[in-house]
Amino acid sequence: MFSSRFRRAAALALLLTAALTARSLAAEPPASRRVEDLLARMTVEEKVGQLTLLSSDRAVTGPYTSPGVTDLLSKGELGGLFNIYDVAFTRQLQEIAVRRTRLGIPLLFGFDVLHGHRTLFPIPLGQAASFDLDAIRGAERIAATEAAAAGVNWVYAPMLDVTRDPRWGRIAEGAGESPWLGAKIAAARVAGFQGDDLAAPDSVAACAKHFGANGAVEAGRDYTATEISERALRDIYLPPFRAAVAAGIRCVMASFNTYDGVPGIANRHLLTGILRREWDFPGVVVSDFGAIEELTIHGIAADRAAAASRALTAGADIEMQGSAFRELPQLIAQGKVPMAALDAAVRRVLSLKEALGLFDDPFARMNEERERAALTDPAHRQAALDLAEKSLVLLKNDGDVLPFSRDVRRIAVIGPLGDDEADMLGPWPGTGKPEEAVTVAQGLRQLLPEASVDVVPAGTVTATSASEREAAVEAARAADMVVLALGEKGTMSGEAASRTDLRLPGDQLALARAVLAVGKPTAVVLFHGRPLVLTDLAGSAPAILAAWFPGTMGGLAIARTLVGDNEPRGRLPVTFPRAVGQIPIHHDHLPTGRPPTNPPRPYTASYLDEPTSPLFPFGYGLSYTRFSFAAPRLATTTLPSGGKLPVSVDVTNTGKRRGTALVELYVNQPVAEVSRPVAELRGFQHVVLEPGETKTATLTISAEDLAYWHGEGGSKADPGKFRVMTGPDAEHLQTVDFIYEGLGSQP
Repeated sequence: MFSSRFRRAAALALLLTAALTARSLAAEPPASRRVEDLLARMTVEEKVGQLTLLSSDRAVTGPYTSPGVTDLLSKGELGGLFNIYDVAFTRQLQEIAVRRTRLGIPLLFGFDVLHGHRTLFPIPLGQAASFDLDAIRGAERIAATEAAAAGVNWVYAPMLDVTRDPRWGRIAEGAGESPWLGAKIAAARVAGFQGDDLAAPDSVAACAKHFGANGAVEAGRDYTATEISERALRDIYLPPFRAAVAAGIRCVMASFNTYDGVPGIANRHLLTGILRREWDFPGVVVSDFGAIEELTIHGIAADRAAAASRALTAGADIEMQGSAFRELPQLIAQGKVPMAALDAAVRRVLSLKEALGLFDDPFARMNEERERAALTDPAHRQAALDLAEKSLVLLKNDGDVLPFSRDVRRIAVIGPLGDDEADMLGPWPGTGKPEEAVTVAQGLRQLLPEASVDVVPAGTVTATSASEREAAVEAARAADMVVLALGEKGTMSGEAASRTDLRLPGDQLALARAVLAVGKPTAVVLFHGRPLVLTDLAGSAPAILAAWFPGTMGGLAIARTLVGDNEPRGRLPVTFPRAVGQIPIHHDHLPTGRPPTNPPRPYTASYLDEPTSPLFPFGYGLSYTRFSFAAPRLATTTLPSGGKLPVSVDVTNTGKRRGTALVELYVNQPVAEVSRPVAELRGFQHVVLEPGETKTATLTISAEDLAYWHGEGGSKADPGKFRVMTGPDAEHLQTVDFIYEGLGSQP
């Protein structure tokens, strides 16, 4: 009885949804004449085929497709393939689609290109540490060039999930904790991938993922529910996606997880209400792998047919690796899904293919000579070296242990990651080849050919025996300088790589303590895809260099930094906690009525066993010289509506080496309609200084930098008093106040 009632209710819901969807689609503008002509000639099965995206086995087993894929392709009922690359293979499949099917509609070829295709750049979190938008844009231009040269026309990047939980492995794929920085990087990545002309043979369609609050995970685990307010959604998690849409991105991938109880791929509020209606997004929405069929597991659809209906009518266009959309012909015949919804989705897919130039020349990205040249271009490796150098963050350098002297005769590279090519690349390595990666040991040998570089792995990332530690100690005793290469394997970050313990894995801390006890000048180089808990290590290691997973040229970048050929100028795009119990910890938290104290006092927001401050704050990073930052200066203390307020900061190099300072600008609104974060990043500027030199950095603030979500009123700034704060990181700031005049009275 209950089951039949449930099914009747579900059927009624489908009919109501169909009616609402039909009304909402009635005003959608037509596409080009070519697209509308194709749409008019397509059967329902061919239309559904354009919404079908299946995996090839190229990324795993080689150029191969299953019989089911081949059958759909030959019938013209397949819109695209993913996990696919290389010209010979993509050309073979495109030939079938274009020349052996009734309508000759070309295929989309998609691939995950998170931080490079063949040439691997630092992981995205490491790139964010560079605070260099031009370098990030350039990295994606190279990634697009290589991917397109290999026959790819669609990449599942950039990943734009803001997160404050480093237990979540996918923090490695994003830009960290700042929505503002994430938005700036999002626009840079889209520009790099898509170029000036999407139809150009070296451009690819970018796909922002995972819309809309995938980074707000539960307990640091992948694919878990999101329980946040609409305000948090709007102010924290959506700004990078909105920036990507404004930059012209052509695809958005919906998240696996739920928002307000509904998974992203079926969330009409996100996909239609915000993405299409508020932001006027004209592109395609694709599901994540199998996400539409998983709606039945979430409990919001009784079967695949109901899942297909919910996803399509919510605003989804393409089903990645699933068969729920194969139910659409019957649903349309039964009147449970309007034909207008199917046509709208197909229209968007065909329009994307047209924008990519696939109708004019479906083989434009399939030139084997260009493929060979692009994948081995020395300029690409040089760009990877440059960005890797900019991403390195010097966390500690007591006694100026670094840089090492170039006159060193013997260096011991100790630890499981000192000479491991694969782990230089990190998660999502594209088609990068470990044998093309440069390790730390290889980089040191290249730079110091006269020195002896001894490599002592001392076990694995997760286990070191007593005898292996003793061998490491003996190597340290015999060396002039020691490099401890510690951290995570590349597979310990990324998707489905959540961790509850963020200290160094296995016995690495014991190894570090044994080697440090020898007393030789020692630098720890960390490989990681997330903030690690380094409290114990930081208490004993004199020098720590955060290298992330630095990519193909990472080992050379690290070696050049260790010997002083490169100045470390990266800054942390995410907060490093003292203990896992502090998570979530981030610079832009809300104030509390009972602020923490150190030492803790009763009835304050303190810990009994740990300070509330981070081990290393957002924006932090040392140099091989030292800088002093003056207080910010304002030419005027009022910001008119529609105007800009210049903020000037004097920076002096007080050290003995040339260096690059990063001036960071934050804002705070002390009194507003709702409680506002204590500090929000709103600007930064690099300043290159000779020893003893002073320069003035000038940044600007506008009303957009002060805005926040006001419900139905959208995002806007309140008139009234604001604080602008500048300094080297989020914990060491100087303040000046100003008044935003706005359009109304002070709140």
